[in-house]
Amino acid sequence: MWFKRMILEEWFDDYQYAVKYDIGESAVKYLTFGQLGINIDDLPIRYGYHHGRPDLRACIAEQYPGLSAKNIVVTSGGSEAIFLIASALLKPGDHVIVEHPNYPSLYEIPRSLNCDVSFLELTFENNFKPDLKKLDSLVTPRTKLVSLTHPNNPTGSMITRQELDELIHWVEARDLHLLFDETYREMVFDATLPPAATLSPNVISISSMSKCYGLPGIRIGWMATQDPAMLDSVLNIREQVTITNNAIGEEIALRVLQQKEKYLQKARASILENRGIVAAWMDQQEDFEWVFPEAGVVSMPRLKADVKVDPEKLYRRLAEEYKTFTIPGRCFEMDNRYFRLGFGSNPEEIRIGLTNLNKALNDLRE
Repeated sequence: MWFKRMILEEWFDDYQYAVKYDIGESAVKYLTFGQLGINIDDLPIRYGYHHGRPDLRACIAEQYPGLSAKNIVVTSGGSEAIFLIASALLKPGDHVIVEHPNYPSLYEIPRSLNCDVSFLELTFENNFKPDLKKLDSLVTPRTKLVSLTHPNNPTGSMITRQELDELIHWVEARDLHLLFDETYREMVFDATLPPAATLSPNVISISSMSKCYGLPGIRIGWMATQDPAMLDSVLNIREQVTITNNAIGEEIALRVLQQKEKYLQKARASILENRGIVAAWMDQQEDFEWVFPEAGVVSMPRLKADVKVDPEKLYRRLAEEYKTFTIPGRCFEMDNRYFRLGFGSNPEEIRIGLTNLNKALNDLRE
């Protein structure tokens, strides 16, 4: 087992906290204690339950018809869930199929466990939709896990219910596990998908409070599965790593989820407005092109092929000279002409950030 720093996180460290305008973030606008109206003066700061607080697990389970608190493990963000699942399922030499582009931990953690990773590529030309027929050419006798994220981060694409059913049938027929990242499930504006973990014991769903609720700082996520052996394996590993979650984060998560629609309705309205701002801007661009994001709070535009600038210089100039943050495609192992454009912040910040992007590009042409 070996680990290296993620390029994505290095870029965050270099720039995100030194800018004024963030058009690369993948979460809705962050909430504050004042906005939450939460008083935790009487909360004991003690060790918690290894699976997560029972009342929090029960509250989360309400999102998964047919499942209960016993099917839920609360984790330190979605990232810990990914680590625990991979550690429970995989051994060196195993093979994993990961939809790409995707959140890097979904392929970096298996690599760190000395597993082989193949990408199910999402292409601009196919509107970043997965071609599930290609799974047959990727699977090997050593394949143990298939991993998809929908709505997708960083592209904002979505699969259909029929495609999800076909995918689950495919993994069941081969006795594989499907890790389905549903972190943006609450930011779907048209037809929603059922929680994947409710459809098959072969599926593990993960989600968190970070993206749709604007609470990445509380570091609370979870996994849901019908497979009791998976839950036991995860707990065995968990007790050697983080043991329990933080008490403050669990308390905040519980209180927010108990009135989730209050927060989600406001967040959805804000994201729809912001997505409209970005779409109107894209309609006026001669140098950029994109696939319209169906769901979530991120998209993956690209510089057109005939734009003769160094993309890396563009993103660094944007951050250093215009104090505006976005994320280069190389952070997702993509061509660097792509960049993640998020629209979770306030409308004025997005407008200024997009204007600054045009300015930085024009600077490099002079």
